[in-house]
Amino acid sequence: MEKTIPSRLATLGHPQRLALFRLLMRRYPDRLPAGEIAEVLGLKASTLSTYLSALMQAGLVTQQRAGTSLMYSVDMSAVRQTFDYLLLDCCRGRPEICAPVYSSPYTGLTAMTGQTSHGQKYNVLFICTGNSARSIFAECLLGDLARDRFNVFSAGTRPGGALNPFAVEVLKAKGHDTTHLRSKTTAEFTGPGAPQMDFVFTVCNQAANEECPAWEGQPISGHWGMPDPVKAAGTDAEKSLAFQQAYGALKRRIEAFAALPIETLDRIALQRAVDEIAGQDIAGQEQDTSK
Repeated sequence: MEKTIPSRLATLGHPQRLALFRLLMRRYPDRLPAGEIAEVLGLKASTLSTYLSALMQAGLVTQQRAGTSLMYSVDMSAVRQTFDYLLLDCCRGRPEICAPVYSSPYTGLTAMTGQTSHGQKYNVLFICTGNSARSIFAECLLGDLARDRFNVFSAGTRPGGALNPFAVEVLKAKGHDTTHLRSKTTAEFTGPGAPQMDFVFTVCNQAANEECPAWEGQPISGHWGMPDPVKAAGTDAEKSLAFQQAYGALKRRIEAFAALPIETLDRIALQRAVDEIAGQDIAGQEQDTSK
């Protein structure tokens, strides 16, 4: 341990290796392919390989083969071991020194009460890059399914200013009211006067990979990534099918989320449940054509 921890800290002392580590931490428990990592960080394949090798040698990152792809994730047990060494061994776990950092106090959900610090409903924000389709679908789905329990919002990290017409068509066909919908920026939900979120979900990889400021109150977070229907090619019918499939995949996840007994779960159990929903396999499932 005396040699392992200094090695890990030295490895993370390199700015680009640290950026890589932080990306994998943001996406945990997901595993990312090397190509996506290289694209996000703007690295050449050879450079990325060197950085990944160093992080794996330090025991901070693991590699797993999935078909022809190599997938990477942080080794969370090693990360916790490193934090424990710094916060428990080095300062002997003194609460006046370590507790504020180590415990990361959470001010949103009040466990075991069924209430939040700001009222009876839970605030939920869905984020994607353009806020034109997937996050809009999620906003409509959860809002219509459980409006009595949730205040639901959506936003984009770089919104285009308009909803995708195929997305609007799908929502209308499913019976959703679209008159109140608009493309919004995440800036509307930060700063003074913004609602404090209890849950923040990203529904596209690009938004999940971006380095965003921490949300006030440390909400439960999840990543429900899925293919972008806006990028679908082909005929209008083929494009419409891609939007139908995205809607169906989100509907299954949101139904699972709405069914969670939130008021009976502590933060750790709730985060685990959200991660399990994120891990549901959406590939190959039948298209959802119900309302």
